[in-house]
Amino acid sequence: MDYKFIDVQTADHVATVSLNRTESLNAINLELAEEISRVFRELDRVDDVWVIILKSNARIFCAGLDLKEMTLADHKDMGRLFKIPVEDHYIFDCCHAIDECRKPVIAAVHSKCVGFGLDISAACDMVLCTADASFTLREARIGIVADVGALQRLPYIIGLANTKRMAYTAKFFSAEEVERMGLVVEICPDMDALLVAANKLAREITESAPLAVQNTKEVLNYGRTATIREGINMAVHKNMLLLTSEDCAESFTAFMEKRKPAFKGR
Repeated sequence: MDYKFIDVQTADHVATVSLNRTESLNAINLELAEEISRVFRELDRVDDVWVIILKSNARIFCAGLDLKEMTLADHKDMGRLFKIPVEDHYIFDCCHAIDECRKPVIAAVHSKCVGFGLDISAACDMVLCTADASFTLREARIGIVADVGALQRLPYIIGLANTKRMAYTAKFFSAEEVERMGLVVEICPDMDALLVAANKLAREITESAPLAVQNTKEVLNYGRTATIREGINMAVHKNMLLLTSEDCAESFTAFMEKRKPAFKGR
């Protein structure tokens, strides 16, 4: 995997994806969006990767959309202020790539998480952050609507009222505030503690059967638009397949032998 603005490290079934457009504070342009899409699509296909940690190498998590690069030089044509053609799908696909990745994705957020950064965080399975982190949907302050997934995903995470509050006010919300909303599962005192906590959580997930975790994520995502009965039917179908897996057999054998199972993702 070769990227210009992303660094990837893999060890013990955990891939750490670091946003590395540091001079621009990880502001999202077309190239970074394309790389985010590509790295998560590629990691989805790597059997040895069971969990992904997403973090930033910049001094903040993400500055949002790169307004300098993504706006036209001539602002007289207000109907075409933003030069983002809808057919340029990477801007709209990168959060889908995270959400649709079969592997659980843990976001490790520090400092400011602005606009597009919150879209990215909402697409992850869990968010951990530093005590100084703050989150904002800024689109209403620049006269547009958030259109890459936050308005669709956040209501399932923090509820509709909290989503409206974030979107309508476009203000910064502290780590404590978003933790109360349910966006953040753990607040860490600093960056070092954040990375320790993210890796600890990732290791805890790798102790579960990876195919079971991946299928659980798919069932949970499906449940956002399905009826309860449809969701249960899908879960039953998944279990019919998982009961034939090597990992499921290993779990029963380990139980009988009173030892920890050694899962292989098969």
